Amino acid sequence: MPISLHIARSRLDTLPPQCVLAVDDLSIAFRQGDKAFNAVRNLSLTVDRGETLAIVGESGSGKSVTSLALMRLIEHGGGRIASGAIAFRRRDGQVLDLARASSSTMRAIRGADIAMIFQEPMTSLNPVFTVGDQIGEAIALHQHKSRSAARAETLRLLELVRIPEARRVAARFPHQLSGGMRQRVMIAMALSCKPALLIADEPTTALDVTIQAQILQLIRGLQDEMNMGVIFITHDMGVVAEVADRVLVMYHGEKVEEGAAGPLFAAPVHPYTKALLAAVPRLGAMSGTDLPAKFPILTVEQAGADETLVPAPAVAHEAQPSIADTTPPILRVRDLVTRFPVRTGLFGRVTGRVHAVERVSFDLRPGETLALVGESGCGKSTTGRSLLRLVESQSGSIEFDGNEISSLSGPALQALRRDRANACGQRRI
Repeated sequence: MPISLHIARSRLDTLPPQCVLAVDDLSIAFRQGDKAFNAVRNLSLTVDRGETLAIVGESGSGKSVTSLALMRLIEHGGGRIASGAIAFRRRDGQVLDLARASSSTMRAIRGADIAMIFQEPMTSLNPVFTVGDQIGEAIALHQHKSRSAARAETLRLLELVRIPEARRVAARFPHQLSGGMRQRVMIAMALSCKPALLIADEPTTALDVTIQAQILQLIRGLQDEMNMGVIFITHDMGVVAEVADRVLVMYHGEKVEEGAAGPLFAAPVHPYTKALLAAVPRLGAMSGTDLPAKFPILTVEQAGADETLVPAPAVAHEAQPSIADTTPPILRVRDLVTRFPVRTGLFGRVTGRVHAVERVSFDLRPGETLALVGESGCGKSTTGRSLLRLVESQSGSIEFDGNEISSLSGPALQALRRDRANACGQRRI
């Protein structure tokens, strides 16, 4: 395990040859009105070539703020690097302090030497350009290739990230691709210039488990091929166990524990690390259990004391019995079919149809929770949108509280969506 490095500006040349990044005593501040507060305090870490460092912690612990500071994007969000050094070894071997690098230097580094994969590719990809044009632009900008050469490299990268029919996909817009496909496009763009360091900020959170496994395997394989250092930011301890060589645990803007993944999982030391591991859900563990009114919290019992895990075991209510099958359903779906036209050519001629939902039937009773489960593209979300007629189905029956939804007029349908049947989508932006 690499030792902590204390780096002064005059000693950047002492960075060990295998080390691609060394952060020393980094503090990140934000201003709120006339007051300033530190979102990250005195953080130190290192990343070697070919190594994956996982930074874990709950929302607000400082993980993503740290990644934005490494890319020097924190200034765009009203933050600043208050103190510390960020020693980074570029692909050509040059070592510099990113905390003090000029704006022009950082523009040259982003995408070329350090690349980043964000959680939601739809907020990162430009909706008005095809994915092929966006990847090609990054290649042309950083590698100074001709348009035809950038195009050829784009197709090669799409094939590298296991996208079938790369030429067809390159001509599509982001909204025309599935979530897993969009994330593969983001990976292709991030790796287009063979960066020395890849920062992956929750890259699989929005994906189902099968696509998540494929993306994690893909990142690991490309990392081995390119000998990249990887910083993997996540709150998912299952993902950490699968990908990380070392783990750094953050809480309230500070590093509370760091170590090799195996020993840290086997024998965590800090109470917060123990709490994170204990919070990992296990299949079937919550079935039939009471819902606690409050979850375990960390508190400081007295000034200067270490954080202590304090459980709060109060029960909100008694567990409810299963819904009897004799209860009339509030929602009855029978043989639901939803298909989408595939249009080609200048005039958008329909040449085929995507069979998104085929003959789906189910009942939902009052007080019951029904889970629709399946991998990306299986029709879960389309089924949900079809129930509210956000997309129109071709056939089938959707009966809600005795009323056939397919026969509702515009005002009645709007009233149903507003007052009785609501949807909570995956994306917040």
